[in-house]
Amino acid sequence: MLTRNTERKAGFGSRLRGYFLAGILVTAPIGITVMLAWWFIGWVDDRVVHLIPHTYNPETYLPTALQGFGIPGLGLLVVIIVLTLIGMLTAGFAGRFIVRLSERILAQMPVVSKLYSALKQIFETVMAQKSDAFRQAVLIEYPRRGIWAIGFLTGTTEGEVQNLTQERVVNVFLPTTPNPTSGFLLFLPKEDVIPLTMKVEDAIKMVVSGGIVTPPDRRTDAEKAQPKTSAKTFERLDIAREKQTSGRLDT
Repeated sequence: MLTRNTERKAGFGSRLRGYFLAGILVTAPIGITVMLAWWFIGWVDDRVVHLIPHTYNPETYLPTALQGFGIPGLGLLVVIIVLTLIGMLTAGFAGRFIVRLSERILAQMPVVSKLYSALKQIFETVMAQKSDAFRQAVLIEYPRRGIWAIGFLTGTTEGEVQNLTQERVVNVFLPTTPNPTSGFLLFLPKEDVIPLTMKVEDAIKMVVSGGIVTPPDRRTDAEKAQPKTSAKTFERLDIAREKQTSGRLDT
């Protein structure tokens, strides 16, 4: 009996979490688009409104807003509740219809449609439960053999890039120090990428600190005693690839 109650509670919590994430996925692209558009409107107003004569300025006749007492954390609580409710709404037919209608309206707006499309794709990629985006820290040789760098696996390469390469290729984001929000997108053969056991958060701390903060190696003593790779190993792999490629070209 206790097991069933526990499973029900876990299922209810999972549904709420799913609704909350769905709410973020729906509202974040629209919200950021509206926020940036509102910022642009405000930027223009700041430079134009003061040129309007005082008598003809509509702001002259607006009532002054009343200021109340703020409750710390109330706004955050309201946002969480609203996002969860939106996620629940989008799970139904009416909610999906409203979302599709909103997307159609935004798609007809120049500039705004491009911004919304890009933001939506980013949020869908990062927040998708089945996505590998930034969920795996890896070790790669960059910018040459014998020099190692920490990167983040963002997915499996597809499309034209994969079709033009012989090896199975993966996407690796190589961040810069101390600002990990900028970096390079690398397409590397899967066998050249070494997965790390450290958490993504620990890897980011190491990158941001320039190596000053080094996470502990949580592997077993037996695993620590067996190095997984070396520059010479990859060098031999490169030689084997070149021989294989030249053999194909000769035939």
